[in-house]
Amino acid sequence: MKNSTQLDRYKKLIEFIEAKFKEDLSVEDIEDISFYSYRNINRIFEALHNETIGQYIKRIKLEKAAEYLKFSTNNITEIACDVGYSDIAAFSKAFKKHFNCSPSAFRSSHELNKRYITRSTISIPEEPHSAFSFDVEEIPDLEVVYLTFQGTYDNIYGIKDTWRQLIDYALKYDLLHEDSIVLGEVLDDNEITETINCRYNAAIVLEKPIDFSLGGLFKVKRIQKQKYAKFVHKGSHESCQDTYNEIYGHWMTQVQLEFEDKPTLEFYLNDTDSTPEEDLLTEIYIPVK
Repeated sequence: MKNSTQLDRYKKLIEFIEAKFKEDLSVEDIEDISFYSYRNINRIFEALHNETIGQYIKRIKLEKAAEYLKFSTNNITEIACDVGYSDIAAFSKAFKKHFNCSPSAFRSSHELNKRYITRSTISIPEEPHSAFSFDVEEIPDLEVVYLTFQGTYDNIYGIKDTWRQLIDYALKYDLLHEDSIVLGEVLDDNEITETINCRYNAAIVLEKPIDFSLGGLFKVKRIQKQKYAKFVHKGSHESCQDTYNEIYGHWMTQVQLEFEDKPTLEFYLNDTDSTPEEDLLTEIYIPVK
């Protein structure tokens, strides 16, 4: 898929599906956005994703439902309707086939896990600037150029290579400067999404609009204004998960904010080449209502 026009079509199709997956997308919708016959674009899509367009849409519907079950208090019928299922029985059957448990059992297991984590960490004394010191901030619209990594979040080498590609590209086109803001956008929950399908966007905030067509799989998008709970992690990027576990373990008792259905952002404050791992600072922004 070296042809730039074909790449643009593919990128538009992915963006369209991610924006509209909760709706009933028709064959004509897919053909109109991709400029391919459904049969041909489906062949290309399956070769790139190891699943058909239909399987991909069904999976992300169910994974979004699982996120709602895990983090919201909406009832199961409301959640099923929200992700595009009008038939609760069909939703429950599809959910059970995908996650090997019913929606209610999935929710109960995560509520039990939250209570266990809270009990096991509640007695830990807080230190200044610990994970539980947080601020609520609103981030304005951000225009970013980004490249997506797909795979397990434990694949630090793969994520680093994604960053290398993005930085090389940004330097080539004068999109990266000394004061540029760099961030990671975490799109999937690795407890819900199979690790090979987890997505992470390496991104650089643009100082001005791009006036040329992007090549390859590099994309530009706007991260909309949003309110976040901001936490600070100190240490290696690999150890960020420890901070996430502490944050979520204390969420109900000490944070007490309602999650918003948006990606988590990570802002990287140091140059990894010149800063010791133990001194690296990462600001974790969790979207809230």
